[in-house]
Amino acid sequence: MTNPPPAWQPPPNGFERPNSVAAKPKKKWPWVVGGLAVLVVIAAAVGGGKDKDEPVAVSDAIPSTARAAVAQTTTAATSIEQTPLPLPAASVVPPVVQAPVAPPVPERQAGGLMPNVVCMNLQDAQDLIQESGVFYSRSFDATGDGRNQIIDSNWLVVSQNIPPGTPFDEGDANLGAVKYGESNPC
Repeated sequence: MTNPPPAWQPPPNGFERPNSVAAKPKKKWPWVVGGLAVLVVIAAAVGGGKDKDEPVAVSDAIPSTARAAVAQTTTAATSIEQTPLPLPAASVVPPVVQAPVAPPVPERQAGGLMPNVVCMNLQDAQDLIQESGVFYSRSFDATGDGRNQIIDSNWLVVSQNIPPGTPFDEGDANLGAVKYGESNPC
């Protein structure tokens, strides 16, 4: 008794095909021809017309030699195994949509009236400015040494850039300060 031949089994890696099944090669040229035809139609639609307000007909925008070449190419493609795509009669341009307009921004209102903070502790001066409605104020070393005011309570305000009673806003106030014990007009 003889054993029948074993049925085909996929190889262990699973990638090989049996010899009896052959893959058909894919034809790329119909896609190329179709793509060219689409490009010609798009170029005709975008290319402008007789009048800016008048829509452009495809037959007006494409030269007759180009139409004949596209027709000949699509006819050749039809004879092999593809049907021709109909060309649109006229191109349609979508309407232009405008972005919404933002409402006008009102002018900034002054945060408050500048208090007199000369000869005050820098921290107390900043607190008083905040009580008047302005959160952010600046300060600088009035000696010209460029030191930073890290602990504000160790500094004495000797100048202010905005006169007392003047309207001011965020970041407008700039206070000159010296460390306690340094010469000052107070």
